[in-house]
Amino acid sequence: MTSTTTTTPSSTSAIVVRQYGEPPKLETLSLGPLRADEALVEIHATGICHSDLHCLDGVMPKALPNVLGHEGAGVVLDTGSNITHVSRGDKVLLSFDYCGSCDSCTSDHPAYCPSFGLLNIVGARADESTALTDSSGVQVGSHFFGQSSFARHTVASARSIIKVPDDTDLKLYAPLGCGIQTGAGTVLNSLKVTRGSSLAVWGVGSVGLAALMAGVWSGAKTIIAIDLQPSRLELAREMGATATLNGTDPDLVEQIMKLSGGNGVNFAVDCTGVPKVIENMINTLGTRGRGCSIGVPKPGATVTVDVMAHLSFAREYIATVEGDSDPSKMIPYLIKQHKAGLLPLEKMNKYYAAKDFQAAFDDMKDGKTIKPVLVWSD
Repeated sequence: MTSTTTTTPSSTSAIVVRQYGEPPKLETLSLGPLRADEALVEIHATGICHSDLHCLDGVMPKALPNVLGHEGAGVVLDTGSNITHVSRGDKVLLSFDYCGSCDSCTSDHPAYCPSFGLLNIVGARADESTALTDSSGVQVGSHFFGQSSFARHTVASARSIIKVPDDTDLKLYAPLGCGIQTGAGTVLNSLKVTRGSSLAVWGVGSVGLAALMAGVWSGAKTIIAIDLQPSRLELAREMGATATLNGTDPDLVEQIMKLSGGNGVNFAVDCTGVPKVIENMINTLGTRGRGCSIGVPKPGATVTVDVMAHLSFAREYIATVEGDSDPSKMIPYLIKQHKAGLLPLEKMNKYYAAKDFQAAFDDMKDGKTIKPVLVWSD
């Protein structure tokens, strides 16, 4: 890792997406002046999230050209006039943006902010930052989740910036800004998993593993991990799963019912976004069971629900964004859990030089890497 820049740069290198379905390229972009509510951050590491891949493929459309990335970690180089919670030289983790004044924000649910929520974050916004331009003078989107951290330097929105202690390992903790807090927050905030209960986690990539570990923290007695990859299931057992099942098993539903005592599980999380998986999740909920969707499906995807069974069992099927988390609270909590030995990020992260971003994307798509992290250097 190179040392922090001592002067404010006028340009940066960034991974630019210009066409859906086409490989992005590492380009040199010009940095514009900061607005009052923005800070310039030198990025040391960026976690890769499935949302980034969905935007690359156009599943979650974003105005192009654009710089993605929303799990940034770095050091503040400069701040706008309205920013007071961080200063030059501070280490920070970056998370999602929100307005801070709407009903959702003032009721401690910033992930559902209508101005900066998921639908607006991935679409064009009226207040899109004008921080980046290419060599032809074309503006390049630089406000993905308020940060666009697939870049050596990023101009981040004030509320997406979380100050962390000076001894924070930025490479290790970069993924906390989205995927890890989404998985953990879903169990802790959205489902409110209870001690002695049963929990099924469908898909145990980084988000699912975070949900699984939050189930352990919550005292769940039975934790069932379902995935297609044996290596992930093995890791899930190491992290606290009491049972693991392959998603291709023909009697999968029956096995889950048996493991949960015959009635069905108390809680469940779907991290896949696959309609058939979601249907299976719902069908394995027990009496007053609660299931939650995290995984992003293709637009227009639907699931079939047996309404009579849903009514008879008094089941609930909900969805969540960012695990209904407040990053200013969740990120410090997750760091604390790691330091207590309860969140073994070392077993999930794999590091790639930023120039090898395509290999990192491919390895995540192929399931070879649970949580790829890009490391930026000169």
